Amino acid sequence: MNKPSEEELHAWVDGELGDARRAEVEGQLAGNEEAAARARRYRSINEALKSLYDPVLDEPVPDRLLDRRRPWTERAGVYAKAAGLVAVGTALGWLAHAFVPLPSGQGVSLARQAAIAYAVYAPEVRHPVEVGADDADHLVRWLSKRLGTDLKCPKLGAYGFSLVGGRLLSGPNGPVAQFMFQDNRGARLTLYVSGQRGDSHQTAFRFSQEDRVSVFYWIDGRYGYALSGEIGREKLLSIANAVYQQLNP
Repeated sequence: MNKPSEEELHAWVDGELGDARRAEVEGQLAGNEEAAARARRYRSINEALKSLYDPVLDEPVPDRLLDRRRPWTERAGVYAKAAGLVAVGTALGWLAHAFVPLPSGQGVSLARQAAIAYAVYAPEVRHPVEVGADDADHLVRWLSKRLGTDLKCPKLGAYGFSLVGGRLLSGPNGPVAQFMFQDNRGARLTLYVSGQRGDSHQTAFRFSQEDRVSVFYWIDGRYGYALSGEIGREKLLSIANAVYQQLNP
């Protein structure tokens, strides 16, 4: 059975196919697990982006866009820039399966960055990581070199999670490391490590609920750490404590 094209997969996920073609694509997905997995991943990305960025729609319009005292030529330039940003945002949304758009800043944005990265890669069936657990030493050395620090990969066997592997991501402050763990039921956790700017003394744990993704995060020196997963808050806190203790013996 033929499989749908990338354009058709995105159109199906976005609900843009007609009834007849939608039924055909669904039939093709039922017979092709690889295409079905990609479709699930695209849908999870859409849901994560919608959850994380829809609140922006409720923010007040900046005064600079409402200042009618400005000459029309100046206001037109502002409107054109705003339209350009919308176009860029639309393009980034479509390309999210290949690039993770990460907002700048610290604190809550660190949790959002980690939650988006989790939502993008945790559902992956065939390619959840770049380097697998069978080459863990190389993974840690590689990511340590790219981030410019001595990284450690925590061991979470006491909580039923084993290392799947990890990957290098792009963040607002440079390279980001993501380690992924999985239990015997297929549930996954990710540890997101990113360089940070500004206050380096916020070592207290903080919690954020980003749609279905729970995140405990903290700042330690020049780096931020975020543990993400779709598990209960109390269990995630216990694991986050264990991660912190292993990273800071």
